Amino acid sequence: MIVWIIIIAIVVLLAIWFIASYNGLVRLRNRIDSAWSQIGVQLERRHDLIPNLVETVKGYAAHERGTLEGVVQARNAAIQAKSAGPEEQAQAENVLTGALRQLFALAEAYPDLKANQNFLSLQEELTSTEDRIAYARQFYNDSVNKYDNKLEVFPSNLIAGAFSFKPREYFKTDDPADREVPKVQF
Repeated sequence: MIVWIIIIAIVVLLAIWFIASYNGLVRLRNRIDSAWSQIGVQLERRHDLIPNLVETVKGYAAHERGTLEGVVQARNAAIQAKSAGPEEQAQAENVLTGALRQLFALAEAYPDLKANQNFLSLQEELTSTEDRIAYARQFYNDSVNKYDNKLEVFPSNLIAGAFSFKPREYFKTDDPADREVPKVQF
């Protein structure tokens, strides 16, 4: 009788461990999806601010058409990269960040533009959005790290393999200059 109680207890403990491990993997996977969605929200906000910023600059620096078109093209490429994976979207966003740096550098040459309240407001909003994007990227990458670690460590890797949980990509940049938030100088 005691042998049966021990066997039942072991089976119950294994079942509890199995359920807890599976549910932990599902929670981490859902956390990654939520974090990815938050990156999307912040990038969408960034993309929405850019046309207003470009229009404001156009009024002061109409002959700087190449820079303005570069920002618009980079924005459009970033919007199209939404459906791609984290690596492709990160590359498109890095190009956009570089184009925005050029736009802010252009503003330095136009004192009237630098003093324009609408431009200053948009610039501040964009800088704030860049900070939010950086935080969302960090949270996403931390979530991917936890999830990928759980996929690889024993014994949860047994459940991950049995239920086809796959590793996720980090949202990363290769160029150290792209990791910097655009600097705003007055």
